[in-house]
Amino acid sequence: MDDIHICCPKCKWEPDGQAYWQCSCGCMWDTFSTGARCPDCGRVWEETQCIGHAGGCDKMSPHLDWYKGLDDIIQRLKEEIKERWRVKEYA
Repeated sequence: MDDIHICCPKCKWEPDGQAYWQCSCGCMWDTFSTGARCPDCGRVWEETQCIGHAGGCDKMSPHLDWYKGLDDIIQRLKEEIKERWRVKEYA
């Protein structure tokens, strides 16, 4: 997971781990530390707003679009699974 880079897909602003995001329940937290799930009420946010006052663009984007490098990780996992299947076929 070290290959994942988090940044706004629109302006490339990078979150710094601060609690900028507020849930409708009032909880303030770092959405990237929980995969967009509020730690208080459990709501999962599909969209994430870039934080303008911290240097971002204030625009909304799908939360998963913030994670760069996921495609490479998924491809590697698929290849590992296929290899395990091949090994089992011939065992």
